Amino acid sequence: MGTARRWHDGPYTLTIDGRPVAEVEIAATYGTRRRGLLGRDGIAGAMLLTPCNSVHTIGMRFPIDVAHLDADLHVLAVTTMRPGRVGLPRLRARLVLEAEAGAMAGWGVRQGGELTLTPGTDADAALFPGSRTTE
Repeated sequence: MGTARRWHDGPYTLTIDGRPVAEVEIAATYGTRRRGLLGRDGIAGAMLLTPCNSVHTIGMRFPIDVAHLDADLHVLAVTTMRPGRVGLPRLRARLVLEAEAGAMAGWGVRQGGELTLTPGTDADAALFPGSRTTE
């Protein structure tokens, strides 16, 4: 089983197979998770919601890719949701990664894969001591 991590709001870099693919905003507080991507016209990178096992796209302006992740950042499922939909909860999911529709396929995010998140800067590493980092 996964080790509990303490995530904090802030910027991270998503790495897949050793290559950085996108900037990620962490939404770890109630307010940032509740706001999520609502009111935006798009997102350049991705947003990670934690803790989270389901999402909706009611009130969103664009379709999104959704990856449900377990505590060890293994990808349980990847789906695309159009605006105005309610997703089913994934019982083993502890985090959800959201990006504009089509982005995850381009990055190589797929079911069964493993993701790595590193703090956005050296200063961020000191702020997020419990996060998963690469060596």
